[in-house]
Amino acid sequence: MLETSEHSISPAESLIQLSEVIKLELIGLENLRTEISRVIIGQEKMIDSLFIALLTNGHILLEGTPGLAKTLAIKTLSKCVDVSFSRIQFTPDLLPADLTGTMIYKQKSETFDVKKGPIFASFILADEINRAPAKVQSALLEAMQEQQITIGDVTLELPDPFLVLATQNPLEQEGTYPLPEAQLDRFMLKINLSYPAPSEEKIIIRQAIRSEDNHKVAKIFTKKDIFRMRDLVKKIYLDEKIEQYIVNIISATRAPEKFNQSGMLVYGASPRGSINLALAGKAYAFLKGRSFVIPDDIRAMAVDVLQHRVGLSYEAEAERITAKQVIERLISVVEVP
Repeated sequence: MLETSEHSISPAESLIQLSEVIKLELIGLENLRTEISRVIIGQEKMIDSLFIALLTNGHILLEGTPGLAKTLAIKTLSKCVDVSFSRIQFTPDLLPADLTGTMIYKQKSETFDVKKGPIFASFILADEINRAPAKVQSALLEAMQEQQITIGDVTLELPDPFLVLATQNPLEQEGTYPLPEAQLDRFMLKINLSYPAPSEEKIIIRQAIRSEDNHKVAKIFTKKDIFRMRDLVKKIYLDEKIEQYIVNIISATRAPEKFNQSGMLVYGASPRGSINLALAGKAYAFLKGRSFVIPDDIRAMAVDVLQHRVGLSYEAEAERITAKQVIERLISVVEVP
């Protein structure tokens, strides 16, 4: 316990005060959710995941069949937040310069100037990201990791906040390029979307056949709001026992044979998985109005943070076992603090 003076407060009191501040901030976040819900029906998990990415400066990969509002959700979020937005439709003939920009020669001054590409925006919608070839993926990788772009011999900083919100269709294989493991590791979360419930689908039909524009939303969030909430997320308390719990889960993906999952994985999650699981746990606690992380926060985020960071074995694929199922099995047997 830290020594306290007359003008200082105890750690417990500090967490109570932080909880009160978080609850006030959640009012603004709920207003944002309400605005998004005017366009997106259901898909609560996807919206929560977008918020978590926003609160932690993480990138997110949405995977699901066509028509599940992946693109619409990201576009709607960008309309509600007062930041720059750019949509990039990834295709097999896309070039790195189409993403990053290029050097333009000016004849009058006999100099080269940089013409910036669509990557220079705060929110990047990378639509059908798995359709782009390796050279484009490598250019995007630098942007995601370093938050900068190199054009010729010039290196330019990207805006802050900078979020890559990518979508991919798991069904079509023709004309697609599997994302490199190094790039998948840069995505904080991978979300697998499911079909809406029948009651939600009826509302979707009603909205779609109305004559008025159903996609109008107001800008109710600013950069200052994002940065202020991010600072609060950083202050959320992560106990050493929770840190050890995270390490134990990550270690289980690297040695699954210790938990009766022998032969399921060929490689486990990287240290970036540990970092992102801790950050996601903090953001999840924030969404629940708490100033501290509990084991349930880590369990809730583990699949989305780790499923794209592990490599399934041929044996697992032959048995049609998914990475999600392996992670869930490991979580169920790792001791909870």
